[in-house]
Amino acid sequence: MDIHELSPAKGSTFVAKRKGRGHGTGNGKTAGRGHKGQKSRSGGGTRRGFEGGQMPLAIRVPKRGFNNIFAKPLTTVNVAALNRFKNGAAVSEKELLETGVLSKCEHGVKILGNGKITKKLTVKASAFSKLAKLKIEEAGGKAEVV
Repeated sequence: MDIHELSPAKGSTFVAKRKGRGHGTGNGKTAGRGHKGQKSRSGGGTRRGFEGGQMPLAIRVPKRGFNNIFAKPLTTVNVAALNRFKNGAAVSEKELLETGVLSKCEHGVKILGNGKITKKLTVKASAFSKLAKLKIEEAGGKAEVV
């Protein structure tokens, strides 16, 4: 096969409709825009969310709560996932990434208390839930905030 024999896959290319090129083309005169009105004019149309002058949904729905745009979301790990480490091991963000418990961790780790922990571990994380801290310490380990 030579380069001049290559062609695009069937159906992947099409010829664009040439608007405003005479009434014989089926897209002449008004070029498919109909007669008069806002949408027929150049630059015509409405902005996103416009509802014909009716109060838009985004404004009708009440605002509630607060969303901190500067918040750095912590990656969460449950206590049950820590059982894969050896007894007496020190577990930090680095070890969690290396063993594949986490795939990425941008702002830190929070340990949550779901599941059981059977190993005595020293866990270093950005934050702990009360239950997670309690479970780690009951198993004989340490929960250190970094």
